[in-house]
Amino acid sequence: MTYVITQPCIGEKDASCVLACPVDAIHPGPDEARHGEHDQLYIDPAECIDCGACEPNCPHDAIYQDHEVPTEWGDYVRINAEFFERKAG
Repeated sequence: MTYVITQPCIGEKDASCVLACPVDAIHPGPDEARHGEHDQLYIDPAECIDCGACEPNCPHDAIYQDHEVPTEWGDYVRINAEFFERKAG
């Protein structure tokens, strides 16, 4: 399992979740060069340790465990994973 950032993050990119993540799995953070190029933040499924620290720190209720993402935002599981596939490539 992993956590996923969904639609309510678009245009917000609040860094509270970035600061709460103990393994630096949320990108692009406000200190990263490409932060301004993206509309939202993403959780790296390979780095996420499923601790849940990010979820209560999101003021926009945008973070869910991958199996609990609301149906209308189901594509965000794929969107988060694809962000890191592109980043690696």
